[in-house]
Amino acid sequence: MRAALTHAPELLLRAQGRGPGMKAVIFDVDGVLTDGRIYIGEHGETVKAFSTLDGHGLVLLRRVGIVPIIITGRDSAAVRRRLADLGLTHARFGIKDKLAAANALLSELGLDWSEVAAMGDDWPDLPLLTRAAMAFAPPGAHPEVLAVSHHVTRAPAGHGAAREAADLLLMAAGHYHAQFEIACQTLDGA
Repeated sequence: MRAALTHAPELLLRAQGRGPGMKAVIFDVDGVLTDGRIYIGEHGETVKAFSTLDGHGLVLLRRVGIVPIIITGRDSAAVRRRLADLGLTHARFGIKDKLAAANALLSELGLDWSEVAAMGDDWPDLPLLTRAAMAFAPPGAHPEVLAVSHHVTRAPAGHGAAREAADLLLMAAGHYHAQFEIACQTLDGA
């Protein structure tokens, strides 16, 4: 089976960064990994809906060595549970200063901004998006975020936008087709 997904060469070059691809990608949660709506139950519990497409994209990034980083302005049990289910360990919750949190995480990982992509949807994400080598936004992002983004996804937030970014980064790093081939094989190798 042959992969159907393609991207324009100039977009792939941007997504390669200074080497054979990005080393990490920072994602916001509300308005990126979710559709941005927050459901609060009568007892104050927060409920969020996540896309399995996005989740699989984050797992694929991790599998090939591109570190998915989550930096979110809110903290909720739902987000913590989703990230735990995906095996993601680089996350910061309830962050007011996303740039300070990102700089600390990148320092821990030994990375600089030229090796990092970021995806956000609103003003608190701007300091990350303007420093990242590749900036992504979902189509419903604030106009100021759309203006600084290198790629606006076709898929909306919470409905495959993060997967679209992940696929592009996988392709730019030369991992997409191998991961696709693995997915097309049966468990018994036939």
